[in-house]
Amino acid sequence: MPKTDGIQAEQLTSFMDRIERLEEEMANIRSDIREIYAEAKDFGYDPKIMKVVLRLKKLDEADRTELDEMTERYRAALNV
Repeated sequence: MPKTDGIQAEQLTSFMDRIERLEEEMANIRSDIREIYAEAKDFGYDPKIMKVVLRLKKLDEADRTELDEMTERYRAALNV
C-alpha cells in the first residue's frame, strides 16, 4: 500500500468513501423523516409536539420525571 508522508492513501480513501456513503444515507433518511412529518401535519398532527414526544420517549422514567420537575420549577419561577 503506497504511503505519502506516512499516510496510506488506499486506506484513507476507503475511510473517506465509507463516510461519504453514510452521509448520503443520512441525508436520505433526514429527507424521509421530513416527509413523514409533513404527512402527519396534513392529518392534523403538530410536528413540533411530535418531536418533543420523541425526545421524551428516549429518556428513561427517572430522567423524564426529573425533567418534568425541573421544567415545572423553572416555569413557576418565571410565572409561566
